[in-house]
Amino acid sequence: MGKRVAYPSVTRTIRIACLASVLGVLTLGHAANAQEPGGQPSEQPGQQAPQGNTPPLVIEPIVPPLPNSAIIMSVQCAVPVSHIAAPAPLARMAEQLEKKQQLRILAIGSSSTWGVGASGYKRNYPSQLERILEKNWKGLDVEIINRGVSGELAAATARRLIDEAALVRPDLVLWQLGTNDALARIPAADFALTVRKTVRMLRQKNMDVVLVGLQYTPRYARDDHYVAIRNILKEIATQEGLLYVRRYQAMEVIARNKANQQMMAEDNFHLNDLGYQCMAEHVAQAVIGSLFLRKPRTPPRSGPRT
Repeated sequence: MGKRVAYPSVTRTIRIACLASVLGVLTLGHAANAQEPGGQPSEQPGQQAPQGNTPPLVIEPIVPPLPNSAIIMSVQCAVPVSHIAAPAPLARMAEQLEKKQQLRILAIGSSSTWGVGASGYKRNYPSQLERILEKNWKGLDVEIINRGVSGELAAATARRLIDEAALVRPDLVLWQLGTNDALARIPAADFALTVRKTVRMLRQKNMDVVLVGLQYTPRYARDDHYVAIRNILKEIATQEGLLYVRRYQAMEVIARNKANQQMMAEDNFHLNDLGYQCMAEHVAQAVIGSLFLRKPRTPPRSGPRT
């Protein structure tokens, strides 16, 4: 998109954007927890965090100070980071960023990818995501190719996905899935097999894969099959080491805490423009957080070595 400009400090800018967004949202998350009944109070200045078995994240020093414009999520869409995703490796994407080369992303899925309920094509989540990434990664050329088909099941998307990936040759695949399979009562085992096989084929071709989960709707909050498909995606992501965007969980937090905020289209199932904006911001937060949060440092051994 547009003219490409090379900036020597693009990698540092990206890291700053990532860390600012993470820190900003974590602050919102702590504030929300303090208001909830039974929530744990935030840590006070001068107190030491409890020492657990999990080593701390190692993050590079931040210089210069973080600008407010680097925060990814807007006030309307802000939720605690833990409700969006847990970081996972995106090796191909990180490689492209280090080389300052164009980043090509294939967004594929059903109506939430195509943008049913949006006021126009430029308001769907892939289009908004492209603008968010290019705004925060100044000087970097990001191209997002939208291959959403409304009403499609994961098995049909999987067949298209292999062909589309061969043609487009993306660095990153954003696969939005699960909602239609849950509503169509596709057997959980069949759904899981389709997703695992397809993901493994894509990764063998040196493509990063991100799973974007089910649509949030109170109508199916207690539906056993809807819950089962959500759990399968979480399980696959964990076992395959994939980044999984917990769309249902993030949007549920917004619906409960900002009830006066209209996020749904007239059918009360698909998203409207603001809903797709939040979806785009959550995907952006998940991706950036996965790229630049450092792995835990292995704690030193205690006692003499033998």
